[in-house]
Amino acid sequence: MIETREELDDIKKVCRTMVTRSSSLSAGAAIVPIPGVDVGSDVAILLRLIPKINEKFGLTPEQIDSLDTESKIMVMTAISNVGSKMAGKYITKKLIVMLLQKMSGKIAAKNVTKYVPFIGSAVAGSISFTAMKYMGNSHIDDCYEIALAAMENSLPASDAEPVPGLSPSERE
Repeated sequence: MIETREELDDIKKVCRTMVTRSSSLSAGAAIVPIPGVDVGSDVAILLRLIPKINEKFGLTPEQIDSLDTESKIMVMTAISNVGSKMAGKYITKKLIVMLLQKMSGKIAAKNVTKYVPFIGSAVAGSISFTAMKYMGNSHIDDCYEIALAAMENSLPASDAEPVPGLSPSERE
């Protein structure tokens, strides 16, 4: 389990780099003027990327199952509070397709622009990069919030932030 805010910030930074790299791959696939290639590659990219992000934050189903009961309840509560659709879950093609469908407006625009000579491919690549970056970074933000909540809830009472206005004897 993640123990410090600095460690959590480092994980976030590493994951953002992974998302940027994956977004570039998505943009490259979007430039190819063959229908469906880009969506298929986006699904494949996300099927690899999302579990890696979950793993870095300690939020794969296996990692959560290995926690003690109290920690597991804290993590599952944090996931529920954040409303994440991908943290703590097995990432399937069906789940990825469902999430991509929510972004269908951008995907439709990307597919249409592809067929505009010269500039269309560049626009499609740009839309694909932006959409992938948005999805990946949103997931990182969710995982960060979940991990932070779990970390703060697992601190011993003496390490917890003091409640303003209460004396030490009133806090206990």
